[in-house]
Amino acid sequence: MKLAGSTALTVFLAAAAFPVAGEVFEFSGTAKQDGKVLYQEDHRVEGTCSEGVFAPVNHQVSYRTPESRDEFASKMLSYNSSPFRPQLEFRQPTFGEALTITYPQEQALNIVWQSPAGDTREFMVPFDQSLVVDSGFDYFVRANWERVQQGESVEFRFLAPTRGDHYGFVLEPATSVKVNAEVTVQIRPTNLVLRFLVDPIVLGYSSDGALTDYLGLTNIRQDAESNHIAHIRYQVARLPDCELTR
Repeated sequence: MKLAGSTALTVFLAAAAFPVAGEVFEFSGTAKQDGKVLYQEDHRVEGTCSEGVFAPVNHQVSYRTPESRDEFASKMLSYNSSPFRPQLEFRQPTFGEALTITYPQEQALNIVWQSPAGDTREFMVPFDQSLVVDSGFDYFVRANWERVQQGESVEFRFLAPTRGDHYGFVLEPATSVKVNAEVTVQIRPTNLVLRFLVDPIVLGYSSDGALTDYLGLTNIRQDAESNHIAHIRYQVARLPDCELTR
């Protein structure tokens, strides 16, 4: 499948290839379900600016309880090869869960998942340039910013790491009574069967490209069998000295 928005992708990666200054982007999120605060997220992204566009290098996420602010889960991402496909290390000790994603080959990634059941599963997954992994969706949205605002849809593949596979999705404009943002989009499965099983993820952005809302399935567990579905609202603490998108 040819990735739509390839022109935007080329510009984005070209900017990332010539770093001129270290920059920091910091933001936090509060996850709620039915009005109840579930947890909070603290994000710190270190990156570079080139030709006026921010490109991520390393991203740290700390998940904290709302009462004590104690960390109960963490995630580390490294965008060495692509802003859409970060290397990842995620840990959720409460459930004994750990997940790593690495790229030992140019077109194959490796997944090691320690599940809440206590077993460890490993997958080697081939992919092409249409693949998006984890938080790479955020940069995929920004790379296709103009196309989506013009009403276009962009197809891509999205990794389901605990299944050891990736599936067809589409990024498209959206409206939502729950998300009040300057720009609203959604990502949903293209497969008819998956569309009955997986609800779209709705994303809100400010006009300058900062994520303001995430509504859908999260990576934080509700129990050993399922993850929370939540509305996460984000606030920016520190912007880089360059644009997030163009």
